[in-house]
This record gives sequence, C-alpha cells and structure tokens, in this order.
Amino acid sequence: MEPSRGEVMSSVLIDACGWVALVDARLNLDVAMASVAGSPRLLVLDSVNAELQKLSQTRGGLLLDLLEQRSERMSDIEGMKHTDDMLVELSVESGWPVLTVDRRLKERLVSAGGSYIEVTSGPSLRLVG
Repeated sequence: MEPSRGEVMSSVLIDACGWVALVDARLNLDVAMASVAGSPRLLVLDSVNAELQKLSQTRGGLLLDLLEQRSERMSDIEGMKHTDDMLVELSVESGWPVLTVDRRLKERLVSAGGSYIEVTSGPSLRLVG
C-alpha cells in the first residue's frame, strides 16, 4: 500500500509482551496506533512470532489471527540469537519504535538511541524516544 501524499508510512516492530499487553488492555489496534504512529506497518520478527505461538498454547485470546492479517513477517537478523538484540538493532538502524512493555528492553532501546511504544494504564499507547 502506497502512502498518500503527505502521509509518511511508518513501521512499528512488535514485541511479544507488547502485543499481549495491547490485547489485555482491550485496545483497538487502529485507534490506539493512530494516536502515536498513524497507520504504521506492523512488523513481526520470526522469533517474536515463535514466542507468541508458544504462549498461545497455554493462553487463549491473543488475537494472533488479527496480528497475522495486519502485520508483515520479518526474518530474524542472521548471526543474532536474542530477540531483544534484534529489536534494538532494527529500531536504532531504521528509526522504528518497538511496541513493548518489557522494562529492560525499553531501557536498552532508549540508551541505544531507539524508541518504543508502551501500553499505559490509561489504557492507551505512548511513544517514548
């Protein structure tokens, strides 16, 4: 989908805990994202998808069908084993924020010059960085 004139097509990287927090807060994906990122492409690393698939075996209601329909899958970064390392690298390199509630990941993103979107107790989303 081409962005219309004046609209920048942004992207948001999805972390497993960020997606779970968004679902648990019962936020409407489009409305919540619009307030912080417009209509972004949602990007899901293969390793994040694997985490979510594993989690869905013990926990229902994760709306993985919705995530699958609305996101694009990205291959993991070759040579990197840890999902958080990949998310930090991609955020800093591309300027894409990461949807996450993981405190350690948020600290790493900010110190490396990346950014994140978090689910607040509002419930709403907030862009930091």
